[in-house]
Amino acid sequence: MARTIVITGSASGIGRATAERCAASGDRVIGVDLRDADIEVDLGAAAGRAKLVEEVTRLAPDGIDGLLAGAGLGRPDMPREVIALNYFGTVATLEGLRPLLAKSSRPRAVAISSTAGFMPGNPAIVAACLSGDEDAAIAAITAAPASAYPDSKRALSMWLRRAAVRPEWAGSGILLNAVGPGVTRTAMTAPLLGEPQWVEVIKQTNPVAVKDYAEPGDIAELLQYLLSFENTYTVGQIIYIDGGSDPILRPTDI
Repeated sequence: MARTIVITGSASGIGRATAERCAASGDRVIGVDLRDADIEVDLGAAAGRAKLVEEVTRLAPDGIDGLLAGAGLGRPDMPREVIALNYFGTVATLEGLRPLLAKSSRPRAVAISSTAGFMPGNPAIVAACLSGDEDAAIAAITAAPASAYPDSKRALSMWLRRAAVRPEWAGSGILLNAVGPGVTRTAMTAPLLGEPQWVEVIKQTNPVAVKDYAEPGDIAELLQYLLSFENTYTVGQIIYIDGGSDPILRPTDI
């Protein structure tokens, strides 16, 4: 049966690959991005987050069946925007569209985290995110701008695991999980993978056991499954799809 799926970050990379897979299987996809999407909004800003909820409600007043919160930013020169979008924009998307998910008979929500969350970061940024204080989180970045991306993903994973088991999520039948991709060949990583010095850094920070890095479609396959699966017992999981980075870097963490 066709499902209505909302995908943020649908214009490129993993989001686009997932949207294409879902549409090919007969689902109705509502794409969200800065441009080239059904809903064009900036989820790094409060106005864009509010418009997202308004527009999805208009397009799907009877509810949605699936939500992929996939919009993200990884630019080291834009730490404020990274925190605003990756954490606060993602959480606002999930919480803002939760009432529409609750109208479905089999609602599923998935966020995109990252193996970057393993990296040491700035606890002050993570704490500010988890407290819901966007101004404090952005202020804390001035002391450690380089950690904005990993800290945003670490905070998101921590928020998700806490939220997923609450009555308004799992207790209402909405299964909330995440995937944690490793290095994936997208427009975000292309500049890095094209520079030999960055390739060496990536080999150290994101070692893989397989022969190459992932393509967006590799991640999309798992995302499509999580958006449609009928299993009702998978809740609050961060499923790392990283070519083996997790067991290489954290062999004793189980």
